[in-house]
Amino acid sequence: MKSIGIFYGSSSGNTETVAKQIQKGLGADAQVFEVSKAKKEDLEKFDNLILGTSTWGFGDLQDDFEGFMSQIEAANLSGKTVALFGCGDQESYSDTFVNGMGQVWQALQNKGCKIVGQTSTDGYSFSASDAVVDDKFVGLAIDENNQSDMTDERIAAWVETLKSSLS
Repeated sequence: MKSIGIFYGSSSGNTETVAKQIQKGLGADAQVFEVSKAKKEDLEKFDNLILGTSTWGFGDLQDDFEGFMSQIEAANLSGKTVALFGCGDQESYSDTFVNGMGQVWQALQNKGCKIVGQTSTDGYSFSASDAVVDDKFVGLAIDENNQSDMTDERIAAWVETLKSSLS
């Protein structure tokens, strides 16, 4: 498998936990970085990237990830394969569920990278999300607040689908 960099921003610890579970599922080829300590050069040295953020307030990116967006914009991501994951609360913030992941997806649109890892919206209950394109999430959506019992299964299934795309 080609090199994999997992970059996350986490305020409450949920996104960090998910990032580490993804790393465990992918194995030794995956390295985890907290975005507050990462630079564009860190992004550029990997063949494959997995980017994860949570959504706060009224659909805002997690603070550290918001600051990291300038590094994503400055990085040469041409030819890279990128997967996304996002944490959110589909009950309390039903109209902005995992919007942060949608913002990252939008920022990647003209970067020359291939985005993989879209997932079904089945099994979720929300009214709107910027992270839904063509009736699918642009990446893996996690809701630790309301569906924590489904997190392990969702991560494991997603990681299995990613393995062929990231090889």
